[in-house]
Amino acid sequence: MVFDISIVITWLLFLSLFPMAFIWLRRAWRIFFKHDYSEVALKRGEAPPNPKRWAPATGIVNLVAGSMAVVIIVGVVLALFPYKVWSALAGSTLWIKIFADYIVSRQAHPFMIGKNKKDQAD
Repeated sequence: MVFDISIVITWLLFLSLFPMAFIWLRRAWRIFFKHDYSEVALKRGEAPPNPKRWAPATGIVNLVAGSMAVVIIVGVVLALFPYKVWSALAGSTLWIKIFADYIVSRQAHPFMIGKNKKDQAD
């Protein structure tokens, strides 16, 4: 086996699954069991007007992505997935999680047409 950039990228992808799975499952735990809505549907660091409404969607996205990352880790360690399969699953999971979080956060913060409330107060 020759050590080149593709080996480094493969190891980075595999090793990055561990903290991602931990963070995503921890967020799902906080949302569903501790009812902590501080990280629900954030847009530029701001929570939506009603984060409790968007908590199930965000929690499910984090739970599914974290569970998928754990399945991929176990599959790689037990040699159940060949390289092409687990790398495709890991990459798809990451991108789908990013897009799903983006969609939920944009739905939770609706686009307001017209003057803002700040402008009306002046």
